[in-house]
Amino acid sequence: MSHYCDLAPGHPFHGPYHDHEYGFPVADDDTLFERLALEINQAGLSWLTVLKKRDAFHDAFEGFAVDRVAAYGDVERARLLADAGIIRNRLKVDAVIHNAGVIQHLRDEHGSFHAWLEAHHPRPHADWVGLFKRTFRFTGPEIVGEFLMSSGYLPGAHRDDCPVQARVLAAGPAWARASETTRPAP
Repeated sequence: MSHYCDLAPGHPFHGPYHDHEYGFPVADDDTLFERLALEINQAGLSWLTVLKKRDAFHDAFEGFAVDRVAAYGDVERARLLADAGIIRNRLKVDAVIHNAGVIQHLRDEHGSFHAWLEAHHPRPHADWVGLFKRTFRFTGPEIVGEFLMSSGYLPGAHRDDCPVQARVLAAGPAWARASETTRPAP
C-alpha cells in the first residue's frame, strides 16, 4: 500500500497540501475548523475531490470563520445545498454548521478550539474518537484520525524518510512534544 508521501510530491493538488500543510501544527481556530469541515466532507469520497473543491468550500463557508458559520440559518443552508462548487450533502452541511456552534462553546469554556485540543492531548486515537463523537457531529474514526494527523495531534502524516517530516518535526507538532516528555532520560 502506498503512502501519501509517495502519491503527493509533484501533484498539482496533493503536492502543495502534503508539502506545506499536512501534519504541521495548527493553532488558528478558523484553520482548525476548515480542516475538520474538509475531513467531514471527504467521507466517502477521495481527498483529491475535496482538494479540488477547496477554494469553493472556502468561498461558500466565508473563509471558515467560526462565528459566521455558526450563525448560518435556513437561507445559508439552502445556499450551500445549491452550490455546485462544493459537496452538497445535507448531513455534511448540517454537521459543519452545527460544529461551528460547538467550537464557539469550546472557545467560551477553554479560550479556543486549539486550547481544547491541547487540554485533551495526548490521548490514543480511540479515546480521541470517543471524545469527538461526544462533542461534534459526523466525526467517525477516519475523520477524527485524519483531522488530528493533519493538524499535528497524531503522528503518521509523513514517513520518517519523507523530506517534509523534518520540517513538521521542526514545527513542534503536539504528538512529537508529547513523545519527548514521555521518553526516558538518557
